[in-house]
Amino acid sequence: MSLFKITKTTKPLVSRCMSMLVNDPSYSWLSEIGIKEVNDGVYNGSWGGSGNVVTSVSPINEQPIAQVVEGTVEDYKEVVRASKEASKQWAMTPAPVRGEFVRQVGEHLRDKLEPLGKLVSLEMGKILPEGIGEVQEAVDIADYATGLSRMLNGKVIPSERPGHMMLENWHPLGVIGVITAFNFPVAPYFWNFTIANVCGNACLWKGAPTTPLTGVACTKLIADVLEANKLPGGLSGLISGGADVGAAMVEDPTVNLLSFTGSCHIGKQVGAKVQSRMGKLILELGGNNAISVMEDADLNMLVPAVCFASVGTAGQRCTTTRRLIVHKNLIDEVVKRLISAYKQVKIGNPLEKGNLCGPLHTTAAVEAYKEAISEAAALGGKIEVGGNVVEGRYVEPTIVTGLPHNSDLVMRETFAPILYVVPCEDFEDAVAINNEVSQGLSSSIFTTKPEYIFRWVGAGGADSGICNVNIPTNGAEIGGAFGGEKETGGGRESGSDAWKQYCRRATCTINYSKDLPLAQGIDFS
Repeated sequence: MSLFKITKTTKPLVSRCMSMLVNDPSYSWLSEIGIKEVNDGVYNGSWGGSGNVVTSVSPINEQPIAQVVEGTVEDYKEVVRASKEASKQWAMTPAPVRGEFVRQVGEHLRDKLEPLGKLVSLEMGKILPEGIGEVQEAVDIADYATGLSRMLNGKVIPSERPGHMMLENWHPLGVIGVITAFNFPVAPYFWNFTIANVCGNACLWKGAPTTPLTGVACTKLIADVLEANKLPGGLSGLISGGADVGAAMVEDPTVNLLSFTGSCHIGKQVGAKVQSRMGKLILELGGNNAISVMEDADLNMLVPAVCFASVGTAGQRCTTTRRLIVHKNLIDEVVKRLISAYKQVKIGNPLEKGNLCGPLHTTAAVEAYKEAISEAAALGGKIEVGGNVVEGRYVEPTIVTGLPHNSDLVMRETFAPILYVVPCEDFEDAVAINNEVSQGLSSSIFTTKPEYIFRWVGAGGADSGICNVNIPTNGAEIGGAFGGEKETGGGRESGSDAWKQYCRRATCTINYSKDLPLAQGIDFS
């Protein structure tokens, strides 16, 4: 019998043979963000699409929401052409003017915060506070980029030559391609778009095929701002489509930088292709993130942090906590407390208040969850809590103990709410276990000792791109993170110097004297 509470929707679901959810009065808020029964999925200043008509299905109830007309490779060529032309105009626009455009985009996001957040929950499956929170991240980065637009300064570099000076200038790259994943269908595009745009670039967005409505809704919002300011639509193009469209973007030399969010497996292929044409890359790939718990940790802080970090988004965050490395003297107490916390988790419709765990996004994810649970049991692991499919795409958050920290299963990322708990001897052992996986996205330590804190964030500590202390692995702030190491990829989609990735540097030497030192001693008369 399940230990978990699953809450049902309060009204009967729309039958699959009846109208799509967009036509159900319960979902009338979809019209507030421009979603219709059939939506164009291509934008370059005007809307269109000549590809397949796909149906977006909600993982909440496995009902169709609405349809999107995808683009073809030919459509992609038209969109990227518009982006290329727009980038030329935008590069010559003063940066603070670009910032004003991004500020207006942020205001439009604020105005539609709730319905956009609901769409994220409906189409992706994360709980509503996370859906709204993801849109809030887009608002926050728009604010950040607006301020940044007035601080894009180069440097005056002293020269050793009399009568000379050097300048460091930063210029836009041109067209930035952004390919995003299903689990964060809003924020990653805006992490890239807002900063790239104030730097003078045009952006081209391809979202995940299973969350096309979110891309359409966000682009409609941006299009309203573009049209109000009489700006070219190519500044923020959209191309919904499948693998063929994604491949066209990856291989296109017109795309000066490609930002890709997805699996390590696909990311390696994308990276190799972009590098082969000497393009620039930002890769945000997988994460097998761990929280290390020292003997002095505050368990009252630890338990809720672990519970949300491992259960939130049904384990479908790249920053989800998948491994818990606990000092051997605390492990029994920590597991006991976590089991109690997990038993209180409500599983159900993520749009309903009080539910912490929504559905997995696809039926394939459910199968991966079941396979991992079976493999854990076969290897001698103990399922402390969870381990079952509740119904449909809803599964129980699971804690597994008794597996070696370096077993293949523990070392492998499974995109589901499964937490492996392993013991450690001391701080050095915790660091070694944390660092032994191939991914390097996010790590956390819970401790009160300054010695451990500063060793953890130092060169000999955690080797992840996001390094946390006394907060969970998904606790990064907007201004300083979103970057990984090792197989997680490289680059930063936010932070103090992330803007430089969207620019090319030009170092200029200026001779303001009447002499040409290098030519002395030569008679050119």
